[in-house]
Amino acid sequence: MTTTIRRAVIPAAGLGSRLLPLTKATPKEMLPVGDKPVIEHTVRELVASGITDITIVVSGGKSLIQDHFRPNPALVEQLRADGKQEYADAVEEIAELSRRGHITYLDQHGPYGNGTPVLNAARNFDNEPMLVLWPDDVFVAEVPRAQQLIRAYEATNCPVLALMPMRPEDSQRYGVPVVKEDLGDGLLRITGLVEKPKPADAPSAFAAIGGYVITPGIIDELREQTRRWYEHRTGEIYLTDAINAYAGSRAVYGQVIQGRWYDTGNPADYLVAQFAFALAHPEYGPVLRRLARDLEGHPGIDTNP
Repeated sequence: MTTTIRRAVIPAAGLGSRLLPLTKATPKEMLPVGDKPVIEHTVRELVASGITDITIVVSGGKSLIQDHFRPNPALVEQLRADGKQEYADAVEEIAELSRRGHITYLDQHGPYGNGTPVLNAARNFDNEPMLVLWPDDVFVAEVPRAQQLIRAYEATNCPVLALMPMRPEDSQRYGVPVVKEDLGDGLLRITGLVEKPKPADAPSAFAAIGGYVITPGIIDELREQTRRWYEHRTGEIYLTDAINAYAGSRAVYGQVIQGRWYDTGNPADYLVAQFAFALAHPEYGPVLRRLARDLEGHPGIDTNP
């Protein structure tokens, strides 16, 4: 498919501290969800949405990500020699993803904060919009989340944030958008984000989740934040701050994403994602359902805490 947005950034330089010690040696982006590492779900989503230039921003200790997407002819040859054609095809498909998405890697440099990898990647891009997707998030949707964001950008020609409905008690976990206008089909005009408000102070019933269409104007705001940081040596560089500064005088939109969202960035939500994908698997799902029935009422195991 063709698209008005060709480029995407996946920030993958974080430490994964919320998942320690699991992430001490294994990058959180390489933890499995179903039969794929979590970052592969994100790459597949982007390629399926027509993205042809993916930059993964990394830091030290993330070489496993590059190893995963790198072609491995010797392994493929050995698998085929052993008659394991299905596995050989799967390994080759991963390398094909890298080729189709033209994946490149960039070491992160600059101040802390989630705006820094976006600004790092933007230096290699022309003056055009880009998608930014966090590798902590996995979406299951008939229309990929990335494609839904691209459609919203094509309708507005403005920055777009991915939104999902949230429970009021969860507001302190997310950035919550201030909604100015509901344009229908899940497209909302917003005037900014309030970071982790108390439920009584939440300006809407939506959470800003891991997906953005970033325009050159947002990049300019990130550059301004960085300039002030080097002058004053205070704070970190956050994408939310740049979006709020931009939204003060220009239009920003949110798109409520249709589909199921799994956050893998903390232990409880990661287990939920694992369990959901396993249940949906044609081979593993029936096994897990039998296990759940067997554990029901088992001495020493409380399935209804």
